[in-house]
Amino acid sequence: MELGIFERQLRLMVLLTQNREYTIDELCRKLDLSRRTLYRYLELFRDTGFEVVKQGNVYRLDKSSPFFKEITQLVHFTEDEALTLRHVLDMASDTDVQVRRLRHKLERIYDFGILNAMETRPVQAENLQRLYEAVKLHRQVILHDYCSSHSNRTDDRAVEPYCFLENHAAIRCYELRSGQNKTFKVSRIGRVEVLDLLWSHEGQHARVYTDLFRFSGEERWPVTLRLGRLSCNLLKEEYPQAVRQLRSDGDGHWLLSTEVCSFQGVARFVLGLFEDIEVLESPEFKAFLRGRIKDLTKKSGFVS
Repeated sequence: MELGIFERQLRLMVLLTQNREYTIDELCRKLDLSRRTLYRYLELFRDTGFEVVKQGNVYRLDKSSPFFKEITQLVHFTEDEALTLRHVLDMASDTDVQVRRLRHKLERIYDFGILNAMETRPVQAENLQRLYEAVKLHRQVILHDYCSSHSNRTDDRAVEPYCFLENHAAIRCYELRSGQNKTFKVSRIGRVEVLDLLWSHEGQHARVYTDLFRFSGEERWPVTLRLGRLSCNLLKEEYPQAVRQLRSDGDGHWLLSTEVCSFQGVARFVLGLFEDIEVLESPEFKAFLRGRIKDLTKKSGFVS
């Protein structure tokens, strides 16, 4: 029994340190725990020196916790070493399973969106670093001289930044003036000023999801696909995390049931392998595909 408890605590620790967010209910389902037990484990983590961070209804373990620092002193790369190793892996074959695994492990430890920017764009890198710290410390910031393409004006925005998007090309924030959650392009920010003020509207921060096909958004739509062997294998190779959402449907077919934040990513996959994929129980997605096929037909000159 003790081993089972310890194993669940370790699995919870792993989930709370991954580069994705889980709600309490999602954690309870994954670990088959009651909410009461899960809260008890979180309190245990705090008592043993971990920094348990709560953002909205999402929990995570801060990797700057003293316990993690002691571990990383044993196996550690400097930021320059991590970038060099990443560049070497980028030159290797993308079809090599071991290369993909090493990239995945590095990306779970190092924030390459920040590191690459620091390497190539000093001004934008400084803004990224300040935003990164503001998210981590739950601080309000002012985005000075933000150039908006929607309002066609440049002004200052007081915001609470809480989530990076698009490989750190954008930041999701709660804007104090409008009382709305908005996405700001990092390249359009003149300067970031971190204020000595903590978030005061955390409960209004809308959670942003990232789907299997790496698209992000606040809304999600269910999609169910019936895959043949070819499309199933390619899906697992391109999106390894899909394995957990696949189930056998017999006779060399598999069902993928997932939720997407945009139909664009899944449509690219389906249209590229249309002869090996059947779309099931997804009326909105079917309508989206019909529109894409109609546009493609017109552009190809098959209809007037």
